[in-house]
Amino acid sequence: MGATVISNEHALDGGPGPLGATYGKMMMWFFILSDALTFSGFLAAYGFSRFKFIETWPIADEVFNHFPFAHGVDAPMYYVALMTFILIFSSVTMVLAVDAGHQLKKTKVAVYMALTIVGGLIFLGSQAWEWKNFIKGEFGAVETKGGSILQFVKKGANGEYERVALGDFALTLPEEREQLNRNNGFWFMSEASIPSHSVNEVVQGFKADESILVRTETINAEKEKTVLTREESIKRLADTKYVVEGANLVRNEYGSKLFANFFFFITGFHGFHVFTGVLINIIIFFNILLGTYEKRKSYEMVEKVGLYWHFVDLVWVFVFTFFYLV
Repeated sequence: MGATVISNEHALDGGPGPLGATYGKMMMWFFILSDALTFSGFLAAYGFSRFKFIETWPIADEVFNHFPFAHGVDAPMYYVALMTFILIFSSVTMVLAVDAGHQLKKTKVAVYMALTIVGGLIFLGSQAWEWKNFIKGEFGAVETKGGSILQFVKKGANGEYERVALGDFALTLPEEREQLNRNNGFWFMSEASIPSHSVNEVVQGFKADESILVRTETINAEKEKTVLTREESIKRLADTKYVVEGANLVRNEYGSKLFANFFFFITGFHGFHVFTGVLINIIIFFNILLGTYEKRKSYEMVEKVGLYWHFVDLVWVFVFTFFYLV
């Protein structure tokens, strides 16, 4: 009996390879696997860091509570949830594009790819808007010499403590403040733009308004930030060193500095993936309009790009769950 010979001669030229997968699909799966390990490492590092500083970790509902065109409205996580829905919906349109490609329906593939691109662009714009609010901040805080973040609150009409912005109570004193830069700085040091108020203006304004209290970054048993008494507040403010507005890689008005570092790195790295995916989708979209895949009688390129897009959406589900919800 003659031996049966299995040939894989087309495995490297786009033909069927092992398990019927083409070379392009196999390489896309290898890339997705390696990238999944990268994101897993980032999220694991975030989890360990949060567990270590759990008592001072910012509360996500207080940080991501903005909504476009609704200034002053407390909408915790609403816009992040909307962003997530838009990105997931773009995965649905990508599935429809791949299915239309299997049926060689050029018009439908183009329409669904266009919708996928629009969804990706909306998500990127939303993420940029979220970054802007995170960096700018809304209320401001002060940082002590020991690195602790102190926020300011007062009792509202409902009897609960509400955040108070620095501009609502800080005084305006005849002080001269000069931004440190490389031309006049000590040892050629430089710093970011100076805050709206000095430490002295904040402290003196606090002392003049007895209704305001200091809230520390420490979370109590009720899973709320600890509010100090008036006497304790004045005592803690005596150790103030910096006025913090918003967040960057050095200081963070919301709490632990690591929170801002992980936020910029993880969401930025994912945003880069979405941006890359949108660019690739645009290239594929124009190839569809030019009839490139119609001539090949195959829309496999759409399917390969779809694998990448689904992966990016799935990663965001994990980022949304572990970074925003948990």
